[in-house]
Amino acid sequence: MKEFLVVVDMQKDFIDGALGSKEACGIVPAAVEKIKNFNGEIFVTMDTHFENYMDTAEGKKLPVPHCIKGTDGWQLNKDIAAALAGKKFTQVEKKTFGSVDLPRLIEKAAAGEEFRIELIGLCTDICVVSNALMLKANFYETPIAVYEKCCAGVTPEKHNAAIETMKSCQIDIL
Repeated sequence: MKEFLVVVDMQKDFIDGALGSKEACGIVPAAVEKIKNFNGEIFVTMDTHFENYMDTAEGKKLPVPHCIKGTDGWQLNKDIAAALAGKKFTQVEKKTFGSVDLPRLIEKAAAGEEFRIELIGLCTDICVVSNALMLKANFYETPIAVYEKCCAGVTPEKHNAAIETMKSCQIDIL
């Protein structure tokens, strides 16, 4: 069985930049270990916005410019990037919370074989839950798991709420 790890938005702006938090900083060591010890194929999502961010629907509801392509904040956290060095991974730029391309890329990588998907990253209550539910909708018979200790939400309460939502949708929480 093939194994895929989805590393969601472990970018500087979400860890210690424009939208960073102590909880996000706190999961980096566990996420690094998960990546280093993972032997399957890895997909790395990158929240990707442009200079017109404040004019977008998201920018109007969250008026904090972040993950502007080409900026330092758009880059992966240095420890995450180091953990990925030498690993086979596919970078997936996404313009919104969930990647519509990710299911197609995973299906192509699976090449007809059975597979399982694991997710880690930020933010549990926005992009992790969006991608997990999108993957579950596309691969409803496939085992999908989220590593709780490798995720952080906007707040601890929102993290816990997203974990409960994913449990309700039959996503395994490890």
